[in-house]
Amino acid sequence: MERVLIIGAAGQLGSELTQALANIYGGDNTIATDINPQSLEKLDFCKTSVLDVMDKNAVRKLVKEENVKQIYHLAAVLSATGEKNPLFAWHLNMESLLFILELAKEEKLDKIYWPSSIAVFGPNTPKVNTPQYCVKEPNTVYGISKQAGERWCEYYFQKFGVDVRSLRYPGLIGYKSLPGGGTTDYAVDIYHKAIAGEHFVSFLSEDTYLPMMYMPDAIKATLDLMHAPKEKVLIRSSYNLSAMTFSPKEIFESIKTHYPDFTISYQPDFRQAIADSWPDSIDDSKAREHWGWKHAYDLEKMTGDILKHLPSYSF
Repeated sequence: MERVLIIGAAGQLGSELTQALANIYGGDNTIATDINPQSLEKLDFCKTSVLDVMDKNAVRKLVKEENVKQIYHLAAVLSATGEKNPLFAWHLNMESLLFILELAKEEKLDKIYWPSSIAVFGPNTPKVNTPQYCVKEPNTVYGISKQAGERWCEYYFQKFGVDVRSLRYPGLIGYKSLPGGGTTDYAVDIYHKAIAGEHFVSFLSEDTYLPMMYMPDAIKATLDLMHAPKEKVLIRSSYNLSAMTFSPKEIFESIKTHYPDFTISYQPDFRQAIADSWPDSIDDSKAREHWGWKHAYDLEKMTGDILKHLPSYSF
């Protein structure tokens, strides 16, 4: 059984993806790493190690010692957090990716997974059903780093044969981890506030539409892509990915059917400009055509599932 390394395993995506990988490859063959020791405590179903992705010697040593064949490189500074320290965000996001790609080439690793984002798009991108191929002029350091990362991924595949695969995630919503500094994180926090009986203040306006996805669908898409035959993966920059589109007002209304006393107000901040530069909806027909992507959750189904499970989940 192949050994799999997850870098940034304790994040919103990483924590759930790590569990799914451990279910497939077994806990002894799944190595979860994160820079925060305490965050790894919940990942007791697999091997764990404290790791700074910028420590190249430590990463290389771990890959060799554990005979790692696949790397899921999830560590990154997200959109809203990145705007507060853009040079650090660029340094971490880009230098870590280039190192992992170079390591994959040198060690002849089987597969690399690196997530991209709808942040690669910008204000001049078509906003409705944004196509796979179109103008991309991101105006955040996160988006710029993801756009550049996509080009590097395709370059390493074409020039060196590195089997690197990627998805442009929409906003991801899950209940098993807390918000992590993204522009779409309002759609995570709003459920916590509803269950706690608190008023919710949205940092986006009520009619701001963004592409979104429930975490189980994101995990399924990631695994579907990584397990697809190599000849089916025809895009080596990053695939558009989508499931649903909604606004803060619409997610509020879906929650209010379960919590009639829930209240909301709107106080847009600097994240509004970021959201305004992103698409309203995404055309992911290439992913559906090439390797059979299908989503399972719409807004109502997702809200019902989150409100069913979140009250009993501890952090």
